[in-house]
Amino acid sequence: MMRAASSFESIMRFGLLAALVLVICSGAGQAVADRLDADKSAVATGEFRAGETGLTGRKVIVFVWDGLRFDSVDKVNTPNLAKLRDVAGVNFVDNHSVFPTFTMMNGAVFATGAYPATHSFYGNNEYQPGPTGKNASGADFDFGQPFFTEDYGILQALDTYYKNLNGSGLFSVATLFENAHQQGLKTAVVGKGGPAFLQDVREDGTNGVILDESMAFPLAFAQALQVQGFALPANTIHYPYPDGTVTLSPSNGNPTGATNSAMIMLADGITSDPRATAGSPHDARNEYLMGTYLNYILPRFNPDLSLIWLRNPDSTQHTFGPGSPDYLDALRHQDKLLGNLLGTVKTLGLADNTDIIVVSDHGHSTVAGDPARYPLRALTGAPDGTGAVGAINANGYSVSGDIRSADLLTRAGFAHVYDGVGCIYDPVLSGIKADGSQAYPTQVDTDGSVCGTVGKKYNTRRFLVPAVIPSDAVVIAANGGADYIYVPSNDATIVAGVVTALQQRKCYGAIFVRSVFGHIPGTLPLTRIKVEGTGKGSPPTPDIIVSFAWDDDAVTAASASVPGTEYESAQNNRGMHGSFSPRDVHNTLIAAGPDFKRDYRDRYPTGNVDVAPTAAALLGFGLPRADGRVLVEAFKHRNVSFEVREHRIVVPPVTLAKACNPDDPDCAAPSNETKYGFTVYEKILSVGHHKSYVYFDKAPARRTAP
Repeated sequence: MMRAASSFESIMRFGLLAALVLVICSGAGQAVADRLDADKSAVATGEFRAGETGLTGRKVIVFVWDGLRFDSVDKVNTPNLAKLRDVAGVNFVDNHSVFPTFTMMNGAVFATGAYPATHSFYGNNEYQPGPTGKNASGADFDFGQPFFTEDYGILQALDTYYKNLNGSGLFSVATLFENAHQQGLKTAVVGKGGPAFLQDVREDGTNGVILDESMAFPLAFAQALQVQGFALPANTIHYPYPDGTVTLSPSNGNPTGATNSAMIMLADGITSDPRATAGSPHDARNEYLMGTYLNYILPRFNPDLSLIWLRNPDSTQHTFGPGSPDYLDALRHQDKLLGNLLGTVKTLGLADNTDIIVVSDHGHSTVAGDPARYPLRALTGAPDGTGAVGAINANGYSVSGDIRSADLLTRAGFAHVYDGVGCIYDPVLSGIKADGSQAYPTQVDTDGSVCGTVGKKYNTRRFLVPAVIPSDAVVIAANGGADYIYVPSNDATIVAGVVTALQQRKCYGAIFVRSVFGHIPGTLPLTRIKVEGTGKGSPPTPDIIVSFAWDDDAVTAASASVPGTEYESAQNNRGMHGSFSPRDVHNTLIAAGPDFKRDYRDRYPTGNVDVAPTAAALLGFGLPRADGRVLVEAFKHRNVSFEVREHRIVVPPVTLAKACNPDDPDCAAPSNETKYGFTVYEKILSVGHHKSYVYFDKAPARRTAP
């Protein structure tokens, strides 16, 4: 395949030519359609040759709908996606996210086609002291605290740190995009800050472009966008380009910022109102990202491999919960963008050689605790910022679900527990009990000694990691539907003690432990679910990963059509994921294009781990370090037969000294359900006699009386 020469120089040459055309014709406000017409002239005259590598070869576009539940696809709210699933393409009916079911964990899976045991990256929140660097805002970043990895600056700092430490870098294996570059293919990554950038984290500007919510790379690409009249993400000015800087025009604004006016809260100013109807706060930013891809990157750069990652419906679900009016708006808007993508691919004459894969990184659940302990409640007033929590109502909304592990482990007797977070004010979702009292009463820092701010309200105090870590320290990276727990001393006794404390709390579910600590009753080793890393990559494997407890059938007023609830790390969300619930694990995968069957339901188990190997195969190369498989059963003219068997890993129950109800932080009135165990459900697909693939379905915990 022929490779384009000096592609970004061509972009810049064309940018200047098009700028002249714009001035002559009608000024800087010329419509996008006219720009595309100018593009055609430039291609015809040979001024713009960046698309040559993909003119005759196959193209692949992966479109990630962050947090899309498989049961959210219907003809009413997502008609374009439903048609793609039911008529034009393949519906993978038993697809699986990788546990822990977080965005960055599954972003790494999309990037590599491998499980964490192979690629050795952990996110979203992780603990890795040692690196130095700046975040996307250009500020020095404190890696001494657990940190959130959805930031290109943090990812670059980690990559540099691990390259210097052991030569590995962020991943222990080459990515899909790196392999594509080795084949001379051009790539484009567009979308959500963090998981989008993760796909091509080592891009040097030779073979690809990146546009995420914080930057545009390389510099020539950013400058060409400006010449064409496109705004840039506001944080682009902080990107450390090796060959210059970007200056934003006064009219640039912040095209990738959230619409804050749509963030409708209750009267406390802290808790979101799930009844809000102002629309998703993320529609405009997603419109900008997809619009830039369709109106500039696709027609002008003509990439062979593209990945577009938009944050809806996930971010809207986090704020307002699955099933809420704004969640439905997010679905409708996301589907409109899919329609725009399909229409543009057809208009540009690319439909006959472009395969499109639509996938989500995980499912989503409503944040709520045990309704017997925390009854649902009505919301009073209007959803305009004045609403409040009302009386108990069986058809009401959640007023529970937030758990702060650092607080509970401290109450269990551990002297030095940290999660890197200051005081948290969470007056509703930290739990309102049946009698109307708070499980964690609201307090006020009267002198600044607790939170560092005089007069600050809080429900739990701060747990910042000190500069000098005590020998018995326990550090928690609070992630959402699961927590990562680190014991820096590697003391097996401390690890076993933390495990027991988690088992005693009914808000926690399945528990997995790093294999170096041997068998701890009531747990499984991380190796058993393909999560324990090799020691290379970033960061070190957590010592303990614990899923929060979940109920896959429970509903609230906002989520009657999308069942499933779970506890979460105390983050004041109404929606969450990350747990080992089937609502989080079973996600969406749909594909269509010239290489896929039409109107086909693939009933074999599949997973996010299969997306990268399949994309690579469509483009004509392999991923030798991938754990996933090529989904050949979905390809046209391919008839295959695999053996599938279901398997259970049963963790025998342990008998505990006590069991603590979630509305009883001090465990003053223990429960009699002191027997704890869990089961991991998995499917094993065999290809012939020598190769098999494992997909994990769920891991429910069980607690019973002796």
